[in-house]
Amino acid sequence: MTLADSDVAVRPIGTLHLTLGVMSFPKNEGLEKAVALLKTITPRQILADIDAPPPTKQAAEGRELSGPLPPPLLVTLKSLHTMQSAAKASVLYAPPVDDGVLTKFCEGLRSAFQKAGLLMEDDRPLLLHATILNTIYVKGKNTSLGGKGKSREKLTIDARQILDRYDDYLWMEDVPIEKIAICKMGAKKQENGEEAYEVEAEINMV
Repeated sequence: MTLADSDVAVRPIGTLHLTLGVMSFPKNEGLEKAVALLKTITPRQILADIDAPPPTKQAAEGRELSGPLPPPLLVTLKSLHTMQSAAKASVLYAPPVDDGVLTKFCEGLRSAFQKAGLLMEDDRPLLLHATILNTIYVKGKNTSLGGKGKSREKLTIDARQILDRYDDYLWMEDVPIEKIAICKMGAKKQENGEEAYEVEAEINMV
């Protein structure tokens, strides 16, 4: 992979996100249900429940959102990991520094969509990550396995030196999560030339 290729493989800052799950809606069937569910979610309640003691029956039945707002959920991205073998990597990502609250919050969100049957089946535990580099975006560099229309093997790189170099690198620190969104897959260029995902629906954290 050349320097020019690496510029393409590195994801634009406007595409940084934490994926909680993938949904598939052929002909948009089911999208309205997902949007409606998103709008019923109260992020501050999920945060308040994470470390709260089990409520009594009376409190659970009559509980209302009251009192001070929970502190904002902050994200710090540090280090660089790979989804595959370091010697044959195609995706490099920055993991969030987490004391457990972020993971529990995201698992709570994901659980709501799983129970509604909206997420594609995935038995793997939630791996929160922000993709920094993905070789799939290097056009024409993937190894072809056959003729037109055949599947293609992902371009891989030896990322061992890169991972060592960025092992302790701080990508961002204490950035508040402001929104939870349902987005279309595949970032698109915006009017300002930057890339971002098209948002189908979103809610504010507070």
